[in-house]
Amino acid sequence: MSDSGAVLVITGTFDPTADLVIEELNRRAVPVFRADTAWFPSRPAATAGLDGPTGWHGTAATGHRVLDLASVRSVYYRRPTPSDFPPELPSEARAVAAAEARRGFGGLLAALPARWLPPPGRAADAESKPLQLRVAAACGLRVPRTLITNCPAAAEEFAERIGGPVVYKPFTPVRGTVGGQSVAVYASLLRPEDLGHPSIATTAHLFQEWVPKAYEVRLTAVGRRLFAAEIHAGSAAARVDWRRDYDSLDYRVCEPPAAVAAGVHRVLEQLGLPYGAFDFVVTPSGEWVFLEVNPNGQYGFVEQATGLPVTAAICDYLEGSST
Repeated sequence: MSDSGAVLVITGTFDPTADLVIEELNRRAVPVFRADTAWFPSRPAATAGLDGPTGWHGTAATGHRVLDLASVRSVYYRRPTPSDFPPELPSEARAVAAAEARRGFGGLLAALPARWLPPPGRAADAESKPLQLRVAAACGLRVPRTLITNCPAAAEEFAERIGGPVVYKPFTPVRGTVGGQSVAVYASLLRPEDLGHPSIATTAHLFQEWVPKAYEVRLTAVGRRLFAAEIHAGSAAARVDWRRDYDSLDYRVCEPPAAVAAGVHRVLEQLGLPYGAFDFVVTPSGEWVFLEVNPNGQYGFVEQATGLPVTAAICDYLEGSST
């Protein structure tokens, strides 16, 4: 173990996934500095200078701890929240301050010559479902037939051409509160009459053919290491989208076919990512079908259920002992 520098963990105040990584790094006696961009500018106070080719040097101080920016060996970029500003700051000034904080403090961190998991710019790009679906298909993975449209007639024609069930999926996670109740939008099987609904014209919608499934797989890639687990749904809701009913799920460790593993590595290379949480459907005939990749997806629930050592692999990467 080297003590040559700290691992900077950038995430929100409540993040059980980051907690797993921090606990393992602490066990390894690797220095860790946890921060959230929401703390800026009240904390941390950042001061950095550039003088010559050696890069930025300076500190970020929280009031309790001081981080030497030049010593950062790697960054675990999880789920930071936007900078927080005093409520009395006028809205126009708040917008300017937020943009300056993002490009100034955020840009300073992004300019550190450290190993990132994942690089924030590439992760943001990779969250685009149209991009990742195109890349996955180009890398040899089977992808469901897909339509993006805001035209109800086009959606109806797509369903007729598919000749079977159609699934609607949101482009981004949709969660909120309605009438005091937490709600979320998941993948949904559509009825034929849904596909001509006028509400489709209000924004972009993503429709895919329904792929018959024996089970699904969450495959977590960390560098060149792959960790795959079958997800068997125990309820009707979970068989459409397993996130609807975690309590009904059963997990089993599995190995991806060689062609799928090669495709996963190619996708990560094309997207410039060292990490990805991939979701696949496995058909009754055993074919693996790509659904999506999350460049910063959760993995703790799979590790807890199966014992797959994903946290250790992430810490190996951050510590610099693996590629």
